[in-house]
Amino acid sequence: MKIGIIRCMQTEDYCPETADFKAIKEKSGVFSDIDEEIEIIGFINCGGCPGKKIVLRARELVKRGADTIAFASCIQKGTPIGYPCPFAKKMMKLLATDLGSKILILEYTH
Repeated sequence: MKIGIIRCMQTEDYCPETADFKAIKEKSGVFSDIDEEIEIIGFINCGGCPGKKIVLRARELVKRGADTIAFASCIQKGTPIGYPCPFAKKMMKLLATDLGSKILILEYTH
């Protein structure tokens, strides 16, 4: 699996994403059923609210080799502050429509 991770721009100042990297390394969270090696292709933010840059950013991750796009848990679950992104479902729908079924989209990481 070659993964590109998209995180919330609002959490960048206080979240170093260590839990995402740990989940990949330990194959926990959404990665618990993944048997193959996981290679991180890139890590980028959504571009800020309301997430209109997400399609272009995901396309760039795919262009650079990602076959999977994961939303960091800060978007879907609101970790670490408990405030999920109000645009998360819309962003996932945009990516699914734009990237099609050839790219796996994961809703969270840990």
